[in-house]
Order: sequence, then C-alpha cells, then structure tokens
Amino acid sequence: MAAAAALARLAAAFLLLMVQVACEYGMVRVVSETGGPRGKDYCILYNPQWAHLPHDLSKASLLQLRDWTSSVLCSPADLPATGFSNQIPLVARGNCTFYEKVRLAQGSGARGLLIVSKETLVPPGGNKTQYEEIGIPVALLSHKDVLDVFKTFGRAVRVALYAPSEPLLDYNMVIIFIMAVGTVALGGYWAGSRDVKRRYMKHKRDDGPDKQEDEAVDVTPVMTCVFVVMCCSMLVLLYFFYDHLVYVIIGIFCLASSTGLYSCLSPLVQRLPFGKCRIWDNSLPYFHKRPQVRMLLLALFCVAVSVVWGVFRNEDQWAWVLQDALGIAFCLYTLKTIRLPTFKACTLLLLVLFVYDVFFVFITPFLTKSGNSIMVEVATGPTNSATREKLPMVLKVPRLNASPLALCDRPFSLLGFGDILVPGLLVAYCHRFDVQVQSSRVYFVACTVAYGIGLLVTFMALALMQRGQPALLYLVPCTLITSGGLALWRRELGMFWTGSGFAKDPPQPSWALASAEGPQPLRDAEATQPQQPQPSELAEPEDAAGVSPQDPTSPAHCAPDPAGLPGASA
Repeated sequence: MAAAAALARLAAAFLLLMVQVACEYGMVRVVSETGGPRGKDYCILYNPQWAHLPHDLSKASLLQLRDWTSSVLCSPADLPATGFSNQIPLVARGNCTFYEKVRLAQGSGARGLLIVSKETLVPPGGNKTQYEEIGIPVALLSHKDVLDVFKTFGRAVRVALYAPSEPLLDYNMVIIFIMAVGTVALGGYWAGSRDVKRRYMKHKRDDGPDKQEDEAVDVTPVMTCVFVVMCCSMLVLLYFFYDHLVYVIIGIFCLASSTGLYSCLSPLVQRLPFGKCRIWDNSLPYFHKRPQVRMLLLALFCVAVSVVWGVFRNEDQWAWVLQDALGIAFCLYTLKTIRLPTFKACTLLLLVLFVYDVFFVFITPFLTKSGNSIMVEVATGPTNSATREKLPMVLKVPRLNASPLALCDRPFSLLGFGDILVPGLLVAYCHRFDVQVQSSRVYFVACTVAYGIGLLVTFMALALMQRGQPALLYLVPCTLITSGGLALWRRELGMFWTGSGFAKDPPQPSWALASAEGPQPLRDAEATQPQQPQPSELAEPEDAAGVSPQDPTSPAHCAPDPAGLPGASA
C-alpha cells in the first residue's frame, strides 16, 4: 500500500509538472488603434502562478499598450505621473526582480505587464508569497517581436493576452506518418529486391567492372559498435560546439542527399527515350567512363536542388519541402546501400540504438546543467545558439494547428532519420528473407505494419507527455517482437536468426529458366559478342547509373550507346 501511495504521489507530481510546462507559452494579440493591418499574434513566455490567462481570445480584454521601454520599472520614480490605469505597460528587463516590476505596475493600475527581453526568454519566477500578492499577468516578449510590432502597427496599439490550449495531436503528424511509413516500405522493398536480384545474377557479374561499387555494405558487430560510439561522440560534440559543427552537418547532408536523389531518380531517367549518347573521350575523374548525357544532366539537377536548399534552408515557408524530399532520397539510398545480413545483426543494432536513444532523451536531463535533454536540444537547435541554424537530419512539417507551442518554441514537428533508417534495415532484411523462403512477403508486410503501429504509439506518447520522445523506444520493440514472433510461429526462427535461409545457389527465377531453355550460343560466340542483359521483374538501381567502361570502337564524340539499351555496357 505504501509503495502504491508513493507511486500515486509521484504520478500526480509528474502530471502537475506537465501542466505547468505546457502552460508557460502564451500569445499576445496586437491590433492597431487606427484601423491599420489586421491583428497579429506574438509569442510570450509567462508563469501561470502569477495570474492565469484565458484560453479563448474572445474572453481576453483588449487593452491599450503603454510603451514604457525607456524604463526598467524598478522604483516608484520610474512610474508615470498618470499611472497605468487600464493599460498594459511595456517595460525593459533588468536591474531588479520580476516581483518588484509587477508590484509597481499593479499598484499603479496596470492590468498586466509585458517585459521586453533581448536575451533568451525565461519564465518570470517568484515565491509563493509573491504569487499570492499579485493578481495581474506578467510575461516576457522578445525584443525582435517588439520591433516588429512597432514597425507593423506603429506605437498606438491595443493588446490582449491569452494562452490557447495545446491540441493533443497536430494534423501534420499524419503527413509525417505517411512519409515515414512510405519511406520504410519503399526502401525495404527496394533494398530486398535489389539484393535478391544481385544474388541471382552473381555468377554472371563476378568479373563486371562495376561489381565493387554495386556491392552493398554488410554491417558487422564491430561496425555496429564503432557506429554507436561515433553517434554518441558526435551528439556530445554538437551539444557543446553546436555553432561550429552545424555547418559541417549541413555540408554532409547536401552531399549525401544529392547522391541519394540521383540514385532514386536514375531508374526513371533511364526509361527516357532520349539523351542516350555519351560524352567524348577524356581522362577526367568519373567522366573518363563516358557517362550518358541524360545521367550527367540528372547529376547536375540533383546537385542544383541540394544547393538551392542549402542557400534557402531557413525559409520556413517552403524550404522544408525540399529538405523532406532530399531526406527521403537520402534514407532510400542508405537502405539500399547498408545491409544487415542476419536477424542477429538486426537485433544487436536495434537494441544498442534503443539504449542510445533512451539514454540521450530521458537520462541526460539529469546530467546537464540546464536540465534539458541532449538529444532534443541538438535536434531542435540550442536556445542559446548564435547561428539559429537547425540540423537537417530530420523530416520536418510545419504545425497546422494554431498554438503557442507552434508560434514560440517549435513551429515544426520533427522525426529523425534514425527513426526511419534503423527499423528500415530490419524491414529490408525481412523482405530478402521473404523472397528466399518464398513466404509471399509475409515478414515484410508484418514488419512494415509493426513499424506503423510503433510510430502511432510514439505520437500518442508525444501528445500525452507534451515533450520530445525517443521514437526507437516504441519502434524497436514493435518491429523486433513482431518479426521474431512471426518467425517463431512459422517455425523458421533458426533460419531467420542466422540468415541461413539465404541459399548460396538460389533457384533460378522464371525469366532465367525460360532463357536457359532456348538455344544456347556457341562458346566462341560468347567470347566475341557482348552479352545482352536479361529482362527482370526486379528493378536494379545499380544499372541506373548509365555508366560503362570506355568503348574503343565508338567515336570520340557523343555517340549512341552501342548496345542500344539504357545502362548497357559495350
């Protein structure tokens, strides 16, 4: 009973803490007294223990704003001769406590107090006795917003202070859900299909010139440990040296996302009926392979998109669309390139990153001086950052509901790339296993559905707790338990765990058997004539590069591809 009572008190204290944090942000509606532009909302930071603000704007009093920013309002001498009767004074921050300012304002008839701050906004605090004495609201307003108010509306304005309730769930979560689940499903399917096709064609490609660059990277336990150590180190370095390292991350993102966009679009460009000619002979890096003109133009387009985002990345109105498109392309490219060879490797990677995510979100607040989570602080950008830059390694969608949180602190909802890539690698493994054991993609579908359910649970936790959540806390158990449980139910857990379901010499697909039944060319002809690529139901991204070794028989100028097929090699 004592333990239950202690848990109840702890839960009650936690709920009170959540309510207090959720109510610290409010809005001030500003309208011109002369009938100029229509009203506009600005962010304020207030302490509800001084006085509560109405949740509905219609219930908030529209009062005259008295510009008293030339004073810090710390002594009776700073008060105007006529007082602040039925007004909301706007005063400068500094030289005394919030209690001294609001006590003087209340004594002179003010109905509220706005304090201008050139520094980071902090909740105006006090003690219990002071809270009981004061009956008017007090809030902080940023100096930048004050300048915008005077520039937009002039000096004669009226204001209303209110704090609308935060919606439980913003509609932009639906957009993030569709993008995340779609990326995991498409990336897992693409990566699995590509890997299976490569296994079928391996005996024909051992001596191919592009074999090494087409191979996926198998993740080993050593690589997993090194990767996690690097992630921890980079996150801590970003926390302490954010303003310097953020530009390095932005540069890496531009390079990696342009590569990913090229990889995703190249299969579509290969289907175009034009641009098959190749550039002239040269000795330049990459260009000495004489890529097709259309692939060269695609590369320039992808680089241009990445550069445009890099230049206009802080345009909140539309730059997030480019960032999300580049981010999805980057995730698809990574899922295609990185491969987990066994369910054992999947379990190790997901569990280690599970601990990593939980530690940096829930444990680090007890280790930092500010009491903030290192993960959330880095993902959303430190409040004391001089650059005001944000890390691009997230999917971001602007909030669609009007709320103080959207206006003040986090105007975007975010989902990190790691929350897509880590479960996505398991989904790709499930798809490869499906094809090898001919299970009608039951593992792939089950793991994808489990990812979607885990993401929904993440959104529910976010709505209930109103604070950043480690998504892997919910995604890892959902995907691991579902895929492992399915393998156990189908009595394939041994093969699924070790990857032994992947046969060394898998059976030929139908298109390969049909080809084998036809007339076979003579061995001498095989040595002298180029092989025609076999048709396939599985799209192979590596053939989309449109690059072949230099053809000594083709002219030096731009000429059609010798084989007459997209991506074929002479």
